[in-house]
Amino acid sequence: MLPAETITEIADELAVAERARSVVARITARYPDATVEDAYAIQGVWRDKNLAAGRRLVGRKIGLTSRAMQQATGITEPDYGVMFDDTVWQNGSVIPFDAFSNVRIEVELAFVLSEPLQGPDCTVFDVLRATEYVTPALEILNSHIELEGRTIVDTIADNAAYGGMVLGGRPMAPDQLDLRWVSALLYRNETIEETGVAAGVLNHPAAGVAWLANKLHQHGAHLAAGELILAGSFTRPVWVSCGDSIVCDYGPLGTISCRFL
Repeated sequence: MLPAETITEIADELAVAERARSVVARITARYPDATVEDAYAIQGVWRDKNLAAGRRLVGRKIGLTSRAMQQATGITEPDYGVMFDDTVWQNGSVIPFDAFSNVRIEVELAFVLSEPLQGPDCTVFDVLRATEYVTPALEILNSHIELEGRTIVDTIADNAAYGGMVLGGRPMAPDQLDLRWVSALLYRNETIEETGVAAGVLNHPAAGVAWLANKLHQHGAHLAAGELILAGSFTRPVWVSCGDSIVCDYGPLGTISCRFL
């Protein structure tokens, strides 16, 4: 692994980039031997410093769980990051565009847990039993590392490119519908840009949550009751510009809207 001082230096560099809405050079260009474990260590230092500064963790995001996203990024391994309370937006929000860099939107489902989930052998059925409800959610991607040539190591270190989340629609208990068949239509400025079905996430969106519980077990952690888990996008990311309006129609699960200004 990278030396501890290097991991801390990179975490501090990413924290500065977040505050400045800027982008830094790829970690893998500067440290070609950096590993996935290095990347999670960088993310962990960054996370702990934010917690020490008073931010509150409300959940986790899972990324790169669908073929659509893997093909869009050229990265084939899922990843995860953390979500703080000040990154959650409600349906209909006007979102400050300048709070992010390289702004893109993804279509997802969010799972709210009523029970803890512990690996290493968590399954889809364990996730469904532990879930209080599932709700539509949009993820705002926010990159602080240059995009060209980026690898899974760069993405993980950058908190899995998470910037924010918009919650909306109609929450439902997981036994009220077949989650594989949840579909969505994503519009930007009244033009349809992407469509998708939730089965695109590892054949079942709960499979992403099970993957995360098992992955966290490798790092000595687990998912706690009350956490909100973004299960992964089932569409490709859509680029957003200042002034854009976003509407996502989930059919029986309702709609989400927001605008970037």
